[in-house]
Amino acid sequence: MRRYIGEIGLIITAIIWGSGFVASAVALDHYTPYQILAGRFLIGVIILSIVFYKRFNKTTRSTIIKGMVLGVFLYLAFALQTVGLQYTTPSKNAFLTAINVVIVPFIGFVIYKKRLDVFELIGAVMAVTGVAVLSLKLSSEINLGDMLTLACAFAFAFHIFYTSRFVRTEDPVLITIIQMATAAIISVIVVLFKGETTFTMESEGLLPLIYLGVFSTTLAFLLQTVAQKYISETKAAIILSTEAFWGMLFSVLILSEVLTGKMAIGAILILGAIIVSETKFSFLGGKKLYIEKK
Repeated sequence: MRRYIGEIGLIITAIIWGSGFVASAVALDHYTPYQILAGRFLIGVIILSIVFYKRFNKTTRSTIIKGMVLGVFLYLAFALQTVGLQYTTPSKNAFLTAINVVIVPFIGFVIYKKRLDVFELIGAVMAVTGVAVLSLKLSSEINLGDMLTLACAFAFAFHIFYTSRFVRTEDPVLITIIQMATAAIISVIVVLFKGETTFTMESEGLLPLIYLGVFSTTLAFLLQTVAQKYISETKAAIILSTEAFWGMLFSVLILSEVLTGKMAIGAILILGAIIVSETKFSFLGGKKLYIEKK
């Protein structure tokens, strides 16, 4: 069971993020996107600091720097995705964000000359294809929103990749708190700069924001950081891409969205991607395959 800690943690993270689509949709009726980011990161850092305050005396300069790097990537990813959504369709936004799954293995390959696992690469391509089938409405037009969302995919990819590298030597809980604090500080500065200082305290808006803060931010990012200590960054990206599948499932169950054949095919491709990356077809007696950078 211990060998599957990473997989289980990331699947739970993806499920929580999938349910967050519904909470975000409701919260956006009451708050601006930047207020939601500020709210969820502030809730996250407050809860984590209260629960794990005893760990603060173990904080090192290295932990602070690495946590801040992750926090910058984290806020950039969310902000670019949010702004991009204002100029493109939700389906293209979801698809282009999911391209981070393919970018992750190439960061290690290009920058650190890390060999590519062929089966994980195939799984990554399958995952992106699944998200495309699940969400994309084909359009040849490329606009500002698409470019911003693609930049968001790179930010998410670097966040996932460096989370895997940093948790090898740092306390995953401390690094989560620091990255959350960094993202919270940036998000508050942005809200103040934009003058969005009026908040509604009505339960209709507050409850989904609290859900996003407690579950989609605090619990999910803590689980992600801890889980990535036990799993490769490419496999982590593939499992996290199932967020699109869980988002679809919760939309069908909670928002009564109609399940279509296209959704089913997309879901099968995403789940197939996990099977390929996890098993590498070892049950067929196949060998592991890698691509080396010379």
